[in-house]
Amino acid sequence: MGKSRFAMRGQNAVSFRNESRRLGPVTNAIVLIVLICLIGLVYLTQVTKTNAYSYQIEELQTKQTSLKEEQKDLELTAARLRSIDSEAVAKASAGLVSVAPSGAIE
Repeated sequence: MGKSRFAMRGQNAVSFRNESRRLGPVTNAIVLIVLICLIGLVYLTQVTKTNAYSYQIEELQTKQTSLKEEQKDLELTAARLRSIDSEAVAKASAGLVSVAPSGAIE
């Protein structure tokens, strides 16, 4: 045993040790509850954002469906108008007299 174990003149006989402080069980429980609440809050914000985007997607899909139906209606109307127009041209061309070359002009 060396002299370092015993107090010398002018020194205190009490030595202080730096002890590491540990959290108690109550503090651990409180920290865990706070962390769980924060994780739950982050989860809820993400779910809310996802729901908002799904509503927008559903609205756009509905709009797309209605536009496709409108396009089909317009295509049918265009086909109907073309057929009426071609029938009128066919009737008019049926009444025309065919022209045969009569001869050469001199």
